[in-house]
Amino acid sequence: MKKKYNVYGIGNALVDLEFEVTPDFLQRHEVEKGVMTLVEDHRQAQLIEALNASMTKKQSGGSAANTVIAVSQFGGNCYYSCKVASDEMGDFYWKDLEAAGVDTNLDQNNRQQGVTGRCLVMITPDADRTMNTFLGITSELSINEIDEAALKDSEYLYIEGYLVSNPESQGTMLATKKMAEQFGVKTALTFSDPNMVKFFREGFESVIGASVDLLFCNEDEALAYAQTDDLHQAREALKKVAHTIVITQGANGAMIFDGDTFIDIEPYKVQAIDSNGAGDMFAGAFLYGITHSHTYAQAGKLASLASSKIVSKFGPRLDWHQAQEILNHLT
Repeated sequence: MKKKYNVYGIGNALVDLEFEVTPDFLQRHEVEKGVMTLVEDHRQAQLIEALNASMTKKQSGGSAANTVIAVSQFGGNCYYSCKVASDEMGDFYWKDLEAAGVDTNLDQNNRQQGVTGRCLVMITPDADRTMNTFLGITSELSINEIDEAALKDSEYLYIEGYLVSNPESQGTMLATKKMAEQFGVKTALTFSDPNMVKFFREGFESVIGASVDLLFCNEDEALAYAQTDDLHQAREALKKVAHTIVITQGANGAMIFDGDTFIDIEPYKVQAIDSNGAGDMFAGAFLYGITHSHTYAQAGKLASLASSKIVSKFGPRLDWHQAQEILNHLT
């Protein structure tokens, strides 16, 4: 029986605020470059004030949100469970998610008082992205935000790795994965960030359990999880915890394990200006592909092209017409 949703995502609900910065700014303000760092509200406010610059983007975000929105833009059906507050940023997030065609647990009545999470995204001239995140109320994501009926009616559950940093959210990851397995729904997990793997490896081991159906990671995350400097050893180690694997390699493309063999995915050469959201887009395009009768190689090619378009512009999201142009280009 055909499922209503291709992908059911859970993750942090963050309003992305994107700025262009210099490496000197990051060094001066003691911001670790190229990774995501959790910060308090006042620290984030200090950085925004110090930037004294205009935003290049403001969008509903969070890693898994970017991915399910990508699936939606290509023509898939998605549901996203998250938590925002009954504040102005929460209103913005909810409306932006709906405008992207994604069904959600959010409505006017189920949002509590508090502060909606925000992610300060700082882009340097080398196209690297550095994120300082204040989680706000999204740190309280619980099983209460999960819609069992929608999850049961989905092909894949997609779990954002950033959730592992918070005990309550990590518990929600575990409970939702268990629920999906009971419903016969496949589970996909993304490691999200090298720092998440570095500092919360045991949490990931707990969430993965015996295995996941599909694992997304980049090269640094793969090496960190396998605790090796050898990518061949890392991918062999990942085969023990995931039935299928996607390892993105930036300008070098990606490698995909389809359950039998590894497939090399060629990159599309572009002039990168902003790497924010590239991994999220790759995952979204790939999930769209494999839930719409594409082979793993075809889905990888679609994802490679889509992520090349993302790094060529500011922000983690394509315009709707760009998504259709990418599909038309490959058909």
